Amino acid sequence: MASLVRILVDGRVLAVEPGQSLAAALLGAGVTAFRTSVSGEPRGPVCGMGTCHECRVTVDGAPHRRACLELVKEGMEVATR
Repeated sequence: MASLVRILVDGRVLAVEPGQSLAAALLGAGVTAFRTSVSGEPRGPVCGMGTCHECRVTVDGAPHRRACLELVKEGMEVATR
């Protein structure tokens, strides 16, 4: 098994398996709200393949990245708010 990689999610350090999608890593760490809808409701992944856009997060300062299509990388910074 490869060593874990560290990512920063909303200021919290998570150690996750390398090679997995960011969505899988977040869900595995108990993060279920990836963004907030315009009406203020928490939203999370629905399709897991990039079609629904419900898993959008900010990755390393780039907004609207689909977490289900991003692979985790050491030191990546993620904002769900």
